[in-house]
Amino acid sequence: MEIIDGRKVRDGILAKLKERVAALPFQPLFCDVLVGDSDVAAQYVRMKERTAEGLGLKVVHGVFPGDITTEALIKELRRLGALQNMAGLIVQLPLPPHIDTRAVLDAIPPEVDVDATGQISSDLFYANKPNYLFPTAAASVTLLDSQVPDLSGKKIVVVGKGMLVGRPVAHLLASRGLDVTSVDRDTPNPEEIFKTADVIVTGVGKAKLINGGNIQKGVVIVDAGTSESNGSIVGDVDRETVEPLAAALSPVPGGVGPVTVSMLMQNVVVSAERQLGGYGRFRE
Repeated sequence: MEIIDGRKVRDGILAKLKERVAALPFQPLFCDVLVGDSDVAAQYVRMKERTAEGLGLKVVHGVFPGDITTEALIKELRRLGALQNMAGLIVQLPLPPHIDTRAVLDAIPPEVDVDATGQISSDLFYANKPNYLFPTAAASVTLLDSQVPDLSGKKIVVVGKGMLVGRPVAHLLASRGLDVTSVDRDTPNPEEIFKTADVIVTGVGKAKLINGGNIQKGVVIVDAGTSESNGSIVGDVDRETVEPLAAALSPVPGGVGPVTVSMLMQNVVVSAERQLGGYGRFRE
């Protein structure tokens, strides 16, 4: 079984993005808003900030107390979104339970909504007029394309219909005219569908959901799921039982995750390039 190396794919993407940033006549801004004092969330934010800085982007820090109100947070997002040269504004999730998450995400200006979490961004994506692609979904498809350049004639099964992975992955692949079947918890006998798949993309966060007993030989699997098992982060795939049968697998960690960050940064660079002469927000 071949392991699909997400870090190698990420490095190739970031190298090209760095060249594109260097070619711009200004330094784009990036901001990942952090609410509260979660150490885990802060680590994720810092990782994205280091990647942005490595590309030549300027990081704007947006850190707010956990007791901030929805209204105050929305006001801050509007302020940050209006900064000159702002090219990417995202919010680290989850937010504290008292905050209206949907209202906050919808308050991000669509032109800098590089996580594509706002309703306007989502609607444009499913209308095939996307401002930006969902980073995790784009990463999953990018890894799949790196392994199987021609997906025509392949039976593709997408496991899960979630907002960040399952639904957008299925849409991206179906929009190419490919044979895509979506499976979720309400699907009868999903294991029988898994056994028919040439390609499986999964992202539901259920350990060992995909195993050697419910796949066919030669299947290619992209695993975007994450859950905790015995203190470690694992995907949806039981690697030990899948290994003798699968042709290729993206591991967790080291597969979709690294590419997701590069897809986010690609959205930021696209934002900067697209808006260079369009919104009057950028300074040469």
